[in-house]
Amino acid sequence: MLLERRIPVLYVMRGIRYDLLIVFIISAFVYMLSEVMDIPEMPIGIPSFLGTAITLILSFKLAQSYERWWEARKIWGAIVNDSRTLVNQSLQFTNSYDSEVQEVHTIAHRQMAWCFSLGQALRKLDPRGHLHAYINEEEIKWLGTQQNVPLGLLNRHTRDIASLHNKGLINDYQQIQLDSTIQRLCDSMGKSERIKNTVFPKTYRLFLHFFIYIFLATLSISVAEVEGPYQILLLLFVSSPFLLLERTAKLLQDPFENKPTDTSVTAIARTIEQNLTELLNKRYDKPIEDNEDFYVM
Repeated sequence: MLLERRIPVLYVMRGIRYDLLIVFIISAFVYMLSEVMDIPEMPIGIPSFLGTAITLILSFKLAQSYERWWEARKIWGAIVNDSRTLVNQSLQFTNSYDSEVQEVHTIAHRQMAWCFSLGQALRKLDPRGHLHAYINEEEIKWLGTQQNVPLGLLNRHTRDIASLHNKGLINDYQQIQLDSTIQRLCDSMGKSERIKNTVFPKTYRLFLHFFIYIFLATLSISVAEVEGPYQILLLLFVSSPFLLLERTAKLLQDPFENKPTDTSVTAIARTIEQNLTELLNKRYDKPIEDNEDFYVM
């Protein structure tokens, strides 16, 4: 997730460098063609109409892309709340504030692992990368047989909750409450997977790119009477906002791609880890990273 810090210009322009190269080639071609022959004049109203239409399409795409990004952020906000609720309920229902109940601490540490594992899975990274710090080897070995590691961790949650109920540490109503929290976590996982696996139509971007180039080609013909190569600079200047907005929309539409514009699932998981550790009356000793970059992951 990008922070409220100065974003490097190179990072911004790097995403559209190839598009600007194409714009340069188009404008240079029209300029050289106008130097060797008379090309038909084109009314400025034609590129103006195309530019207005493209602006409307870009606005729609940007809104839809931001909606996907914002939905992902809301989902992970719900994961923060439900993770805290799960451990709070476990501590309260078993009266574990003064006496330690092993299942409660196991659930708390497994929930930390689940948050990191889900974030890694959504980014197509190793979902087992952070597990050794939170769960035992027997459970890690069992998860090796699971295709969906985060779902397997939730399954172990339900087993521990059933164990608490069989031992008489929680009653029927309390088990239902804990199961309801697990269900909400499972719902959040499914919503995140839906965003990850639902592809934004690629033809939409291809058509939009095609019309942007048509707009720039007609605009270059309309301003062909501008003396010297200044029309090339003019085309590069005019095209930059369109290309940057289109690039921004493309990045926002996929919030789990392990890029600076992602939803900051790792940072959120780290916050959850700190909160749950303190709920267990333990000190959070891991150093807080001083991130000097313009984004957090």
